[in-house]
Amino acid sequence: MRVLVVGAGAVGGYFGGRLFEKGADVTFLVRPKRQEQLNREGLILKSVHGDATLAVPTITYGQSTKPFDLIILSVKAYHLTDVLTSLDPYVSSNTAILPLLNGFAHFPILQERYGKEKILGGLCVIESTVNAKGHIEQYSPFHDLVYGEWSGQASKRMDQMADLFSGVACNVTQSPQIGLDVWKKYVFISTMSGMTSLTRSSIGTIWNTPTGEQTYRKLAQEIIQIAQSQEPQLDFDEVYQQVMKRSLHLHESMKSSMSRDIEKGQPIETDHFHGYLLGVKPEQMEAPTLETVYTALSAYQATRGE
Repeated sequence: MRVLVVGAGAVGGYFGGRLFEKGADVTFLVRPKRQEQLNREGLILKSVHGDATLAVPTITYGQSTKPFDLIILSVKAYHLTDVLTSLDPYVSSNTAILPLLNGFAHFPILQERYGKEKILGGLCVIESTVNAKGHIEQYSPFHDLVYGEWSGQASKRMDQMADLFSGVACNVTQSPQIGLDVWKKYVFISTMSGMTSLTRSSIGTIWNTPTGEQTYRKLAQEIIQIAQSQEPQLDFDEVYQQVMKRSLHLHESMKSSMSRDIEKGQPIETDHFHGYLLGVKPEQMEAPTLETVYTALSAYQATRGE
């Protein structure tokens, strides 16, 4: 399969780099400045799972080439609309698109633009960042990618993707219940990002405040109730226990990427995470903690840079 990775940042750069490392036909679609750096230095990965310097092929927006078999989409949600306009020339009738964005709001947008049959379900679990030199740093055990057909059925492209990811130096799983998996991750990441961003603190600091864990639990419960209204297969008690167990076992210094973006004065994805949840919330359902999180983070967005 010919693969186009949109973006060479902390997510796309890492997983696309691992694919290229194993010999897959991978090209990166990047901005001109990033293209210049990658062409000059290569894509540099610094990881507990092995470092790599990779001479990856790149194209920039508007550059002509034939369509791709698979497009891995890994941009920030607030860049999605702009990216899609530039992506159209690389999509054919046979192209599959694998989004690795957090949340759920991007799926209907992509399905409406390209057709439901082209859009796969996908998610990733990774703690990675791009440092000041443009190198990708990844220092935790987690470097997991999950994908699948929304129907849960086997397909020719699932077989092709299994071959594509075979032997890659990260954990890749083909899921028969990708919709449920996406929502489970969405619940966790929107809770954890919401609380660490609201408090501007690490997870350990939250646990050490008088009402931190209580507030965290309330936010998780509200989000799970909303998620359950959208994905009936989601079991409230099971997911709640999973979210809290995982959260309570995080290293005390752990922060979400959203909270780190706030520290840098950068845009954040609260509309995509928390605003979307409030938008699909059943009218009779109350979510005061989530509303507080969204209000506070929206205020940051509105005043950022002032």
